[in-house]
Amino acid sequence: MQSHILLLGPPGAGKGTQSTRLAETYDIQHVTTGDALRANKQMDITDLETKYDTPGEYMDAGELVPDTVVNTIVKEALSEADGYVLDGYPRNLEQARILDSMTELDYIIALEVPESDLLVRLTGRRVCPECSETYHTEFEPPAETGICTACGAELTQREDDTEETVKERLSVFAENTEPVIEYYDERNELTRVSGQGSPEEVFTRLTSVIEDDWLARV
Repeated sequence: MQSHILLLGPPGAGKGTQSTRLAETYDIQHVTTGDALRANKQMDITDLETKYDTPGEYMDAGELVPDTVVNTIVKEALSEADGYVLDGYPRNLEQARILDSMTELDYIIALEVPESDLLVRLTGRRVCPECSETYHTEFEPPAETGICTACGAELTQREDDTEETVKERLSVFAENTEPVIEYYDERNELTRVSGQGSPEEVFTRLTSVIEDDWLARV
């Protein structure tokens, strides 16, 4: 099943986990903007007349990669994949319209999770600064509170996982990416799927959407 799947949803909805499982299940590529950028750090973008000549120069300088560069790299990644699940793009309406010209999507699915649940998911993560093990205060706690089970080091919370930062990330999503979801919904191309429950429960919902539709097309 060489499908073209777009998975949308706010930070903490589980897009990365579910995209990875979908890619493995259907033997298709998992395309993310981060991976695509890292794989094409040395791409010659001089024809785009941007500040730097390669995406890697933006990344090395710690600067935001312009949409024009991201669009080019995503187009390249999709053109090389027979089937894919796209995760993390488009982030805004302009990118959504450009995506229309790049490819035809078979499934556009939005994972929906209440903001209160997203806050719990994102602010509960704890990491070990010594061995990089990851825990969650509610869903996957260490044997001893605040202590890494693997090596005994004191766990820390990443700056990106503080409540203030998480609320800002959700605000940015609401402003920039919620309109993308509405864009597809207004064209009757969007399927909304609950992202609540265990990863297995969410995955079953996603595969049901894809496989029921696929069987209807056969």
